[in-house]
Amino acid sequence: MAANTVGTDLEQRWREILSMHARTVCEIDRVLHPHGLGASDFEVLDILATAAPEEGDHCRVQNLVGRVHLSQSALSRLIGRLEKDGLVERSVCVEDRRGVWVALTPKGRALHAEVLPLQRAALARTLEG
Repeated sequence: MAANTVGTDLEQRWREILSMHARTVCEIDRVLHPHGLGASDFEVLDILATAAPEEGDHCRVQNLVGRVHLSQSALSRLIGRLEKDGLVERSVCVEDRRGVWVALTPKGRALHAEVLPLQRAALARTLEG
């Protein structure tokens, strides 16, 4: 009987985590939509802005896979959209031709700076409330 209670408690906690995640992502999507971004788009821009703070710095796409909760193929499509919009640029790694680098463009850096307060406010509303 006690094992069943533990299972029920864990299931309830898990559902609460999923619910909070869904509410948070929906709120971020809502505030970023007018800027042409979604929550995952922002995550990539944010990681690039913080991991590569100087213009021209870059990050390997494979290093983003573990930090953005998308499959490799979904992340590649997302980066392709961001590149098409002029927010990032991709280049082939000289040392390892299989590797791909991605970097923020000046336009991507500017958009990130513009929407960062909106994303942080959405986090505060959903996670602190």
